[in-house]
Amino acid sequence: MSSLILQTATRYLFPLLLLFSLFLLWRGHHEPGGGFVGGLVAATAFVLVALAEGPGAAREILRLRPWRLVPLGLGTAVVAGALALLAGRPFLSGLWWMSGGSELLAFGTPLLFDLGVYLTVMGVVLSVLLALMEETR
Repeated sequence: MSSLILQTATRYLFPLLLLFSLFLLWRGHHEPGGGFVGGLVAATAFVLVALAEGPGAAREILRLRPWRLVPLGLGTAVVAGALALLAGRPFLSGLWWMSGGSELLAFGTPLLFDLGVYLTVMGVVLSVLLALMEETR
């Protein structure tokens, strides 16, 4: 598909979708959102580029093969759970660190787990969709 309107819109929508996906990731352990939805939105941004410019352009922007995100994400999620074990708590128990005493800047293992889910979902969705798009070309 070669649409000037889609290509122009993609230039503006791609960074906005990635920023929105990070927002969903960040707020996920306090409100609805999180790694799954954030990963889907991030994958949507890359699929939009693939529709406008072709799957090769999306792969260039991503800079690594999407299937490599899956073990990276799974490993991150397991590390998030194992940190609780190292602290003498049950697997996947939440550990929190406050930045400057503010709950708004709280960082913890739930966010790390969500990051793992984010990377895994993004990797799986992009692996499947980019492969399908390349096959149909």
